[in-house]
Amino acid sequence: MENSANSGTGSGRSRYLLDNAAREAPQRFAVLSALFDPGTIRHLETCGVERGWNCLEVGGGSGSIACWLADRVGPTGRVMTTDIDPRFLESRNVPNLEVRRHDIAKDPLPEAAFDLVHARLVLMHLPDRETALARMISALKSGGWLVEEEYDSSSMPADPAVSPGEVLLKTQIALAKVLEDGGVDRRYGRQLFERFRAHGLADVGAEGRVFMLQGGSPGAALVRATYELLRGPMIDSDYITPQQFDKDITSLDDPDFLTPSSILWAAWGRRP
Repeated sequence: MENSANSGTGSGRSRYLLDNAAREAPQRFAVLSALFDPGTIRHLETCGVERGWNCLEVGGGSGSIACWLADRVGPTGRVMTTDIDPRFLESRNVPNLEVRRHDIAKDPLPEAAFDLVHARLVLMHLPDRETALARMISALKSGGWLVEEEYDSSSMPADPAVSPGEVLLKTQIALAKVLEDGGVDRRYGRQLFERFRAHGLADVGAEGRVFMLQGGSPGAALVRATYELLRGPMIDSDYITPQQFDKDITSLDDPDFLTPSSILWAAWGRRP
């Protein structure tokens, strides 16, 4: 589900602004993996993931982390990966990897079944994120680890006073408004440490990662894909004009353009 924003639908299932069915999704997933998988894997290794573990990844997206986990736990372990739209997961032919269509906001999980639960860029988009977090914790075995990664996209905006190349695009401001309209908590990543402690997890820690994105870089391509995916809602809400949108898209190709990425906070904790 990585980086998907949710609003309710009449069907009772969640509908996401950053939809896996969108044509921009493969590019977004590829850049997300390139930027963030190394750090995610480092945190999972620190938790001690080893052969024979049972692991759950919520909102598996492209499946890159689920496949890494499946290789790590080996044939004696198993990995379940879920998504409300598992189209990119279903093509993964990995014997010890189970793919399940599942909405963490609504659907139950097995109780006390997993040595590790991981999610990245999921809970910040859910209206009832506290229920989803509690459900993930309940799925842990005693002593099992939860690793959760979410954006804080409001604490470090571009600031030309810091670096002349940094530009806060009007489209970025419009994007923030559309996400907030959809119920996204744009600072949720920063709250993870406190939420883990409030839920009684032990050995809680947290780390934030941020990248400087340059025009023409893969990071700028991720920004472009997200802008293009939400172009309609931004313009329809009168948060941006088509002309300004097109101008900002062009800026993303300028090598002098700089903007800090959202802060990706990772938090980890163990169920006592």
